[in-house]
Amino acid sequence: MKKTGLFFDFLVSHAKIYGFIFPSSEIYGGLNAVYDYGPYGVELKNNIKEFWWKSMTQLHENIVGIDSSILMHSDVWKASGHVDEFNELLIDNKDSKKRYRPDVLIKEHIEKNFFKNPKKKEEILSRLYQSLKKKDLFDIKILIDELEICDPIYKTKNWTEIRHFNMMFQIKNKRNLYLRPETAQGIFSNFQNVKQSNRMKIPFGIAQIGKSFRNEIIARKFIFRMREFEQMEMQFFILPKEEIKWYEYWKNIRFKWHLIFNLEDKKNYKLCEHDHDHLAHYASAGSDIEYHFPFGFQEIEGIHSRRDFDLKNHEFFSKKKLRIFDFKKNYIPYVIETSLGLDRLFLAIFYSSLKKEKLKNGNIRIVLKLPYYLSPIKGAIFPLVKKDGLPEIAKKIFNNVKINHKLFYDQKESIGRLYRRQDAIGTPLCFTVDYKTIDTDTVTIRDRDSMLQKRIHIKEISKIIEKETGLEKILKKLSYLI
Repeated sequence: MKKTGLFFDFLVSHAKIYGFIFPSSEIYGGLNAVYDYGPYGVELKNNIKEFWWKSMTQLHENIVGIDSSILMHSDVWKASGHVDEFNELLIDNKDSKKRYRPDVLIKEHIEKNFFKNPKKKEEILSRLYQSLKKKDLFDIKILIDELEICDPIYKTKNWTEIRHFNMMFQIKNKRNLYLRPETAQGIFSNFQNVKQSNRMKIPFGIAQIGKSFRNEIIARKFIFRMREFEQMEMQFFILPKEEIKWYEYWKNIRFKWHLIFNLEDKKNYKLCEHDHDHLAHYASAGSDIEYHFPFGFQEIEGIHSRRDFDLKNHEFFSKKKLRIFDFKKNYIPYVIETSLGLDRLFLAIFYSSLKKEKLKNGNIRIVLKLPYYLSPIKGAIFPLVKKDGLPEIAKKIFNNVKINHKLFYDQKESIGRLYRRQDAIGTPLCFTVDYKTIDTDTVTIRDRDSMLQKRIHIKEISKIIEKETGLEKILKKLSYLI
């Protein structure tokens, strides 16, 4: 079934109804752009994290992990440039009292009004990018006035002047602490600790999964852009002369990692190289891996060469040596960064997996065709009926197998309805205990995607779940690409 904007609304509803994602603080009216992961959502999220973590720290012998604190010394953010550079442009409409990014206003306006005039569109974009590069806020405001851009809500042109807006959340106390806007600085500030304690030699990497916080002006599109989000980052420290070699390596290996999910169509992914006008202040080269969401291609992971920007600045501000001493030489290593948005990846996987399928009998089934190794529940155990000792046998199987696998047990509804609910949450395998089980010690196994059924012995259940839903097969496939 073709996926449209209405399908995305259905996705948001499905995520809530089936316990994947809830609006935060909903009983108090909610909090804009903040969400909670429900019982199945947190399982799926943890499975994604486990796959990424093992891909990084288990398949690469020279990459180790850390978990740095969310609160860090305020000088960290001065050294990283976030205090001075981590700004967005901001414009307010005086009538609606709404806040916007002026570059987004302009881009959305030309997409809507100049899609049949690509030459004019390119001309406006070129002017916008030049003004952004020169930090010419006055010209950007003139451009908004010339294009007669209206507030999307009130349809008025009563705009304030454009100003800078720092996106870090500040905690008011004696030290002026910040909620971290990225996890990378926790890696850089621990560079020496990791190098010395683990006897790491160049090249080596440090991986981390953790929460970050950004005071987004425009936070929307469900969990795509939030104020509190989770990142999976790896900083790879290299010889300066090997910058291009390792940048190309990580750009390609990360793209292959995404393709291995096999989300519907490989055309849904693309690798976009940044031109130098659009690089972050710390980067000399950068690429984005983009996924085709219902609202267009958007960044899901960034790969950048940060060179020695971070370590050099931290060395200057901290007065501590952050160098490699090797063969009578000492130098600050360059860094290749891979930074993946966990919530965005969750959304891409959820969106591509959610299907409405028309069955042969004309009925529609809703099924979440997640990769088996990511599914929140690996298998479900059901008795065919709630009598004649079948529930007791099913519960015994459940208790034996749940030690090794995340399982679900239910006996409240008909077997057809039980199957449909497991389809909707993405459970790959269902095992049904029936009257034949009593005599043969066999159960019916049903596959989620094909809906085919066959009989297997009870002793095979755990082995089959591990074979079909474990990470071993996918990690082995990935290891051949590294």
